[in-house]
Amino acid sequence: MAKKDKRIDDYIARSADFAKPVLKHFRDLIHKICPDVQETMKWSFPHFDYKDHVMCSMASFKQHCAIGFWKASLMKDGAKLVAKAKTEEAMGHLGRITSLKDLPKDSVLTSYIKQAMKLNDDGIKLPARRALATTKELVVPDYFLKAVSKNKKALKTFEGFSNSNKKEYIEWVTGAKAEETRISRLATAVEWMSDGKIRNWKYVK
Repeated sequence: MAKKDKRIDDYIARSADFAKPVLKHFRDLIHKICPDVQETMKWSFPHFDYKDHVMCSMASFKQHCAIGFWKASLMKDGAKLVAKAKTEEAMGHLGRITSLKDLPKDSVLTSYIKQAMKLNDDGIKLPARRALATTKELVVPDYFLKAVSKNKKALKTFEGFSNSNKKEYIEWVTGAKAEETRISRLATAVEWMSDGKIRNWKYVK
């Protein structure tokens, strides 16, 4: 039987009351369908790995929960799932979830989980992202990289971030109008990243 990560127990316990039943239900269903699931925390919220690869994740915010499937675009309802994740209101492949009623039926969730498992079983990888003309290369200022590089934990976190997570930190620091503010923000950014935190970690319960 797969072991449960205490950090996820703590995450659920800290979540808003409306979110706890949702998170518990999704977690329990995953363990039921995928006994070999591997629990972990990445980017400050719960992830569920299978065969040493990410399978899905869940997160709790102030007013809603979000659930995502790592390879959603390759699943049967991929287009619909990805479309939901792109909306500002959703922030997840299943839309905004504020109660158990907002979750799809267990039969649908079971289908999604099994599809995600099979993709990992078959070793299917997400296609490499093509460089789009509208996507500019992220520029990391030398002073920013130099400061982060002095802290091994912070550097490891930064290098493991998605492009958007990196951008949030860089824009926060470079957006400071005063030099004193920029220096202060950079020091805080390094401290937060050394703890594995994303820029807006305070809004993730």
